[in-house]
Amino acid sequence: MTGRSDPRGKRALFETPKTEIEDPLDDDVLVEPEERDGRTALFSTGEHQPGTGIIVCSHCGTKTRASHIDIGVRIALISLWIPGKHYSRWIQCPNCQRRSWCRVEWLA
Repeated sequence: MTGRSDPRGKRALFETPKTEIEDPLDDDVLVEPEERDGRTALFSTGEHQPGTGIIVCSHCGTKTRASHIDIGVRIALISLWIPGKHYSRWIQCPNCQRRSWCRVEWLA
């Protein structure tokens, strides 16, 4: 039935078109192929971007890049700061959404 035409379009109802699945990261020229996979992709927060910092959560263990404004809002809303501790700020984690002890890296 490959050589015949299908005037009513019944083949379209019962066959899926053959398409190649595209990787959206293939077009990203800023990310090296080695950096997309494995441990680096899991634990990296990306390159430094001006006006951003990193929040490291002690509860879920993730590093999340956030804007300085977002970090400031999280600190302005109910928070606690104990200088000298490794995780010195008690704020809401942007990843797990729990209030926990976090470390803020302003210039990372």
